[in-house]
Amino acid sequence: MILHEFMSYELLRVIWWLLLGVLLIGFALTDGFDMGVGALIPFVGRTDVERRVAINTVGPVWEGNQVWFILGGGAIFAAWPPLYAVSFSGFYLAMFVVLAAFIVRPVAFKYRSKRDDPRWRNAWDWALFTSGAVPALLFGVAVGNVIQGVPFYFTDDLHTIYEGAWYAKFIGLLDPFSIVAGLVSLAMLVMHGAAWLTVKTEGVVQARARAIGSVAALLAVAFYALAGVWMALGVEGFRIVGDYATGGPSNPLHFEVERTASWLTAYADRPWIAIAPVMGIAGGLLTFAGLRAGREVSTLLFSKMAILGVISSVGLTMFPFIMPSSLDPRSSLTVWNSSSSHLTLFIMLVCAVIFMPMILAYTAWVYKVLWGKVTEADVSENSHSVY
Repeated sequence: MILHEFMSYELLRVIWWLLLGVLLIGFALTDGFDMGVGALIPFVGRTDVERRVAINTVGPVWEGNQVWFILGGGAIFAAWPPLYAVSFSGFYLAMFVVLAAFIVRPVAFKYRSKRDDPRWRNAWDWALFTSGAVPALLFGVAVGNVIQGVPFYFTDDLHTIYEGAWYAKFIGLLDPFSIVAGLVSLAMLVMHGAAWLTVKTEGVVQARARAIGSVAALLAVAFYALAGVWMALGVEGFRIVGDYATGGPSNPLHFEVERTASWLTAYADRPWIAIAPVMGIAGGLLTFAGLRAGREVSTLLFSKMAILGVISSVGLTMFPFIMPSSLDPRSSLTVWNSSSSHLTLFIMLVCAVIFMPMILAYTAWVYKVLWGKVTEADVSENSHSVY
């Protein structure tokens, strides 16, 4: 027997669906607080020293955190090629904006403290705000569009057609439901950034982070609940009909798919998945309570729980769909019809088993070394440091 045949094609597909979720959640848990802190910098810091305190809480770790974003993109490219192709065809303008923001961020980190001019530093502070807030919003907008279905279809020879003019590929993403989803993401990551600042700072920066983070936590819960009600009442879902092979060839046109009244019928079929939205709402409320009570590490953990619940709820609700088509439901991409080959998934899994523990161990070591609070005295004594 060939080695990769010890694991079924169906099982490998599910494993890589789970690993993709792990990578996306890992990105949100780590680089998410970087984006949240960036969005908070102009508001938690009213003096140059206060802003440098906030910047120095993420300056040494943001590059390592962004590895999760690269891993997620690489996993999509290698494990789910049709998903990679369709998403870049439809969302390329939004992705360009996100990448531009991610390019601005390291420049802002490196150049902000090179001059003492207040206007120079203020401009880079707002660049950090933009590079944090804009991606946080657009990631949620993208999820909102995926939930509603993306306007693409496959021809008989599996050529992808994405409908709409080039400018509509950005403006068209900003429909009301997707904007609500974007606000969920933005509020959630601002909450996460505030929770991080309560752990890493003290004094007025910490106090302002708690105040703003408390509001963000309540807004995250409110927008998430609104999105859930909207999905129940105003967003059609998708389902596969008839017999289909979960271990068959990756050809979307081999499946029959139809629209359903709501995605939330998944909770009747798999009641156990309700744990995800419960974690999302409970985590947000507990983060609010922790921020108000002045707790630190537990508040950050509750914030992570909220992010885990919110992101997991999307994947579990939509399973097995990963990108449904609003134009031709039969063209929808699912876990069962859009993966790489059996052998490719197996080889990639072996690599993941080898390298993921190394990445996790290194990340844990870095955070252990850099643990502790950043104080105004620290940054005042190093006024011309990188950050």
